[in-house]
Amino acid sequence: MPEEKGRDKERPQPAGGERSGGDAAGPGPAGFDALLGLWSAWMAPDGRAPEGAAAQPSRATLPSDALAGQFLATGMRHLTKRLSQDPLLRAVDHLWNANPLRQVIPVDWAEIARALRIVWLRSLGDPGKALTATIELNAALWRSAADSWTEAGRRWLEGSQAAATPPQGNDKRFAAPEWHNNPAYRTLKEAYLLASDWLLRQGEAEDMEPAERQRIGFHLRQFVDATSPSLLLISNPAALRRAMETGGASVADGTRNLMNDLQAGRLSMVDASAFEPGRNLALSPGKVVHRNRLIELIQYAPTTETAHATPLLILPPWINKYYILDLQPKNSMVRYLTEQGFTVFMVSWKNPDAAMDGITIEDYMELGPLEACTVAREITGAAQVNVMGYCIGGTLLAMVLAWLAAKKDKRFNAATLMVSLQDFAKVGDTAVFMEDSGIDLIERQMMERGYLDSREMSNMFNLLRSNDLIWANVVNNYLMGEKPPAFDLLYWNSDGTRMARTAHSWYLRNTYRENNLIVPSRIQLKGEAVDLGRIRNDIYAVGAEKDHIVPWDAAWRITRLAGGKVRFVLASSGHIAGIINPPGGKGFHWTTDASAPVPPTAGEWRLAATQQAGSWWPDWAAWLAERSGPRGAPPGLGNAAHPPLEDAPGRYVLEK
Repeated sequence: MPEEKGRDKERPQPAGGERSGGDAAGPGPAGFDALLGLWSAWMAPDGRAPEGAAAQPSRATLPSDALAGQFLATGMRHLTKRLSQDPLLRAVDHLWNANPLRQVIPVDWAEIARALRIVWLRSLGDPGKALTATIELNAALWRSAADSWTEAGRRWLEGSQAAATPPQGNDKRFAAPEWHNNPAYRTLKEAYLLASDWLLRQGEAEDMEPAERQRIGFHLRQFVDATSPSLLLISNPAALRRAMETGGASVADGTRNLMNDLQAGRLSMVDASAFEPGRNLALSPGKVVHRNRLIELIQYAPTTETAHATPLLILPPWINKYYILDLQPKNSMVRYLTEQGFTVFMVSWKNPDAAMDGITIEDYMELGPLEACTVAREITGAAQVNVMGYCIGGTLLAMVLAWLAAKKDKRFNAATLMVSLQDFAKVGDTAVFMEDSGIDLIERQMMERGYLDSREMSNMFNLLRSNDLIWANVVNNYLMGEKPPAFDLLYWNSDGTRMARTAHSWYLRNTYRENNLIVPSRIQLKGEAVDLGRIRNDIYAVGAEKDHIVPWDAAWRITRLAGGKVRFVLASSGHIAGIINPPGGKGFHWTTDASAPVPPTAGEWRLAATQQAGSWWPDWAAWLAERSGPRGAPPGLGNAAHPPLEDAPGRYVLEK
């Protein structure tokens, strides 16, 4: 885990909490103890909890009268002890610091311990409710175990070899048939799922502040994900079967993979040797026609005999590299756009280093979209340029459009905002990382280095989908002994960029923390007050139904913020798969009647929307074509004032 020693110093301490001494006595709800015991076994290197982890003995049941009596008679005494001595936090620290995975798994166990402790302390405050919940959990556990063994016995008596019907759902952790057919594994799985659901419900108290409830819920989910029985070799039937089939070679390979990751200091998520921009990614032919200290501008070669008069400028996020939009020919948005007759320019952001720590958000405006637009107009001869911003590139674009509106500058025509935030009131679980303490820590790290390391950003986004991006790789790499997959999207995801200190600090505080962009004139950029309501450009906005970074209803908010006409389209899937979804693939999208007014709320928009099969790209291309002028001979690549510098993908995208 990067900067682990530094982060240890920054871990938040509970009120009155100390790391020494302490009596670990005191009962807790049975489901809580069962989960802690299961997690202790997983986290301890030898399968046993170290000293201190037994602070709360694991047990399946506790007599109800004893539980209630202890809650009622000694609850406040134990509460005081817990606050002053915090043995759970000590146990978590002991367990995690003893486990080698701490160096490669970016999980904040101190925050997890804090969330668990809050749940325990709240149970003391309402012993009757805690007792009822515990009884219900125990009853559900017994009922589930009885059902699993009864079903197995029935099939045995009937001589049926048919497999048990797997439950509905798409939990890939329990895809192996043993989880459904073997009564022991089925009982273990159901017990885990029941206990996990029980624990997550404990963090949903309505009397908590929404931000606190979200924070606790997020860290409880991290905890239950980390306690899955699928993460233990002894309780993962697929891994055990693999070990027997390979004569133990998979275990040796898994150990070797772990040692390699420990040496690299991070969890391998993709076969990094399988891809490289310019070799089998970012293959669309084109030329770098302009370069400054922050961007390279790529102009792509036409693939049709005629092209629309108005070119399209694409602003990708600078927190990632641009080739997410030009992966391979089969899923390249750039290739699709040129095939539709658009002249495409792409901004490729430089990967900042310590020498660029003074780069400001105004530099990103001036050297990015404004300078790129000037070059595109001079090469094509077009009076205006259409523009698309993806994710944070769309946030920057909205600021630039509002700034230009204040100056009555109409160099940009139609604008497209893909999974982009302008109103940061609702940002999903990303908000957990954007509290004042979190931003303070990020700023201290940036002050030390001059930039924010790409791994810090990657860790945050990976935790938002920890089962898919972290724990699935732990199983694949270490338990199954497999090599990381060769997958273009995962390679791009691992090929991160650093953040320039000054610009990133401004961005975090003015968006995630203070949400200043939606307040007219609150932000001043290059001498002009920013007001999104002044934007009169036609806008095409895209949200993604399962987006964990930009919730779709937050992306929809541009329909209420901008002053121009906005067409909003909802894609299926998530932040990446919802956008990189070319025609002919899977998925759906939702649209509304273009001539009808936009409903006043996101919920009403969804009710009015019609589901369409397939990709939303053709709908966007048709909308864009109506705003791109007549077709004629495509412009050449560069001109005398902006001669081609080198072939695409250029050099900035290759910087590590």
